[in-house]
Amino acid sequence: MVEAGRPRRSGPRARCRIAGFTLVEVLVALSILAIALAAVLRTVGQAGYTSIALNDRAQALWVAQDHMTRLQIVRAWPEPRTSTGTTQWGGREWRWREQVVTTPNLGIRRIEIEVRSADDRESLARVAGYLRKPPP
Repeated sequence: MVEAGRPRRSGPRARCRIAGFTLVEVLVALSILAIALAAVLRTVGQAGYTSIALNDRAQALWVAQDHMTRLQIVRAWPEPRTSTGTTQWGGREWRWREQVVTTPNLGIRRIEIEVRSADDRESLARVAGYLRKPPP
């Protein structure tokens, strides 16, 4: 029987053709997928590293601000000099360097505090502030 509008086919072309992908197409698709996944993994890794670095910098800034606040609360009048020390913060040891310098106004001293982690050479935070000479 012939369906209306369709001629009957015979011979080798009459077989049902199954559409599919060739090996080359599959390999190209897998290559693209591998490149995309590598980029995603790299981005996730960098985000993790950035998060850790930002956490370190935030804690170092808190250490520096805490040190400056202690000087203000104690009403210290430090001599112009550079000193170093360590402090514990957030379960870690931090190294700080305090530099006190005079200003044109003899009743004010400038203090710069720089903080590093105990095992790092790079400065993670720096705070500068001024102290007024306490009244006698």
